[in-house]
Amino acid sequence: MDKDILNKLEERLGSLHARQRLEIERDHEAQIFGQGLTFFHLENWISGRWIIRNILKATGLYWRASRNAQRILIKSNEVWFKGLPPLFEDFAILHISDLHADMNEVAMKNLVKLLGGIHYDLCVLTGDYRGETFGPFQPALDGVAQVRAHLKEPIYAVLGNHDTIQMVPGLEAMGIRVLLNECEKIVRGNQQIYLAGIDDAHFFRVENIEKAALPIPHGEFSILLSHTPEVYRQAAHADFDLMLSGHTHGGQICLPGSIPIKLEAVLPRRMGAGAWQYQNMTGYTSVGAGSSVVPVRLNCPPEITLHRLRRMVT
Repeated sequence: MDKDILNKLEERLGSLHARQRLEIERDHEAQIFGQGLTFFHLENWISGRWIIRNILKATGLYWRASRNAQRILIKSNEVWFKGLPPLFEDFAILHISDLHADMNEVAMKNLVKLLGGIHYDLCVLTGDYRGETFGPFQPALDGVAQVRAHLKEPIYAVLGNHDTIQMVPGLEAMGIRVLLNECEKIVRGNQQIYLAGIDDAHFFRVENIEKAALPIPHGEFSILLSHTPEVYRQAAHADFDLMLSGHTHGGQICLPGSIPIKLEAVLPRRMGAGAWQYQNMTGYTSVGAGSSVVPVRLNCPPEITLHRLRRMVT
């Protein structure tokens, strides 16, 4: 491991946390079976990409699916809240998830073209910057840097199950604040909301929602960033108003009607893509801007999402 990265991680997290997090990665990365929230991890199965690619080619769908993966859409999501501070009315959040930035250069170039015409107050990235779940990460950082050059601050992020903690210094050097079970205050005038983010909860299981939520005063409006929506119960019981996630890719390869064959997540299917509600918490699961395992998509176009916070007046 690069000593400079280790030193920066120890400065950022403390020696114990940094070394513990790195050892958890070494123990679990690239495992096909066991660990995490699901027993079988398709993205870690090297033969899986060969099988998927050849099935699509045999059915004549491969090139169509490949083109689909390059055509990123801008989706809009308006969300209403009783407790939103008045000064945050119409506050816009640009949500980008699952870039897998080193897997599809054309898709990343198309994404950059979209960014220039979008107006927003805050940008959030909900993990999975690398294509693989192990190995070199600099190509992924280089891909993120190309996208980052077209994003305006402030930018906050969390890590996904494809990401190593070693990427944090590189991401933060770009001006992307990575929330590792941490919380930040977003201020407008004399009012504020709280933005928390947790470490990967799907594979490495290093999330700590309680720690992330601890600085948030009771009754204050709060948003949680989590790569996976699978922790929706814990998030709702921690009184978050809004949860933004990704991870599922919406299934990526879906049946007509955007019906996912497999979500790679343990949660109700209604939470696998788009907007959803659980108890008092509103959620949104992005289907992602990139692709996993193989750069293809069927009946599930890639997206970035513009969320607008609206104040419900009673």
